[in-house]
Amino acid sequence: MPARARVESIDVARGIIMILMALDHVHDFFGDLTSQPTNLDTTTAALFFTRWITHFCAPMFFLLTGVGACLTRRRLHKAELARFLLSRGLWLIFLELVVMRFALQFNVDYQVTIITVLWALGWAMIVLAALIWLPAWAIAGMGVAMIVGHNALDGVAPFTFDRLAPLWTVLHVPGPIFDNGRSLVFVAYVLVPWVGVTALGYVLGQVYRMDAAGRRAWLGWLGVGLCVAFVVVRLANVYGDPRPWSTQTSVLWTVMSFIDTNKYPPSLLFLLMTLGPALLLLRAFDRGVPGWLRPALVIGKVPLFFYVLHFFLIHLLAVAASWWRYGRVSEMFESPDLAHFPFSQPSGWGASVPVLYLIWLAVLVLMFPLCRWYAGVKRRRTDWWLSYL
Repeated sequence: MPARARVESIDVARGIIMILMALDHVHDFFGDLTSQPTNLDTTTAALFFTRWITHFCAPMFFLLTGVGACLTRRRLHKAELARFLLSRGLWLIFLELVVMRFALQFNVDYQVTIITVLWALGWAMIVLAALIWLPAWAIAGMGVAMIVGHNALDGVAPFTFDRLAPLWTVLHVPGPIFDNGRSLVFVAYVLVPWVGVTALGYVLGQVYRMDAAGRRAWLGWLGVGLCVAFVVVRLANVYGDPRPWSTQTSVLWTVMSFIDTNKYPPSLLFLLMTLGPALLLLRAFDRGVPGWLRPALVIGKVPLFFYVLHFFLIHLLAVAASWWRYGRVSEMFESPDLAHFPFSQPSGWGASVPVLYLIWLAVLVLMFPLCRWYAGVKRRRTDWWLSYL
């Protein structure tokens, strides 16, 4: 496969979201899982915003996957692109079910398997392999319909479909799709909204065929439009999210209630709230990447490499911390129940917010040299397999 020219604004955006994503995963392994960060009854402002800022990661990554597919279309025939998306999608599903499942639990007993982002991203690419044969207006229409309309189906429960209930769970409602008492498979990332975001990303990729002024205008107006739409629809408190906002005891907590939108599945308001700023970020970096963000640019050139490897690193750090604090590591290798995923934490395990940030910074420092090395490999070589990691 021919080497592709990099678009730095896209790479640095990818890098930023991977860096933020690592913060969320550090919390998964080192935070107190008995306290939900977005539960306004029990959280703190610091913990809430530590979780909230990571909400931008998944929407932006799905969007940029579509944009990247559109850019790849410049050097591949449509049939070649469809084959690439299909093979890449199947590869991501394999990574999710085998590699990432091991990274999260360090065992292969498959007692508990939670299916997350790579699964949905893989299926989004597979669906996109079919959608690219349609005209752009049709792809855009399907994407908008999935994002805007799916909340109208929130009241439809999986049991409505009897034997097809697992299919509805995969498409729309997070939940278990298999449970025989010994093994449980739970889908956290459903497909319909995320496929829609990827489809719109593919259409958005066409702005990178424009001149710089036109591209920035489109990114700016679309970004502002989505932000305004979020505020207007959220103020109405009628549609677009299963959790209405309410006035709290202070302005800060009222703002927190206003922006506390539903991620599983991603509601219309969740996507408006995150994709609007994402487009504005792409516009901001379209003129160039500031020097202080060059490390993010490096990471953004190898996002899947970073994603897979940083889970192993964080889990290994948690194993080391458990041995240091408790003299045992058994919990780090056992399958937990859903309420204690990814592992059953020992008493007193949860770290404070400042400690979480220190561990996060340590993870980034350890990951950066590896990413820089692998980015160099990808720059020097054009082996076909490099496009899969």
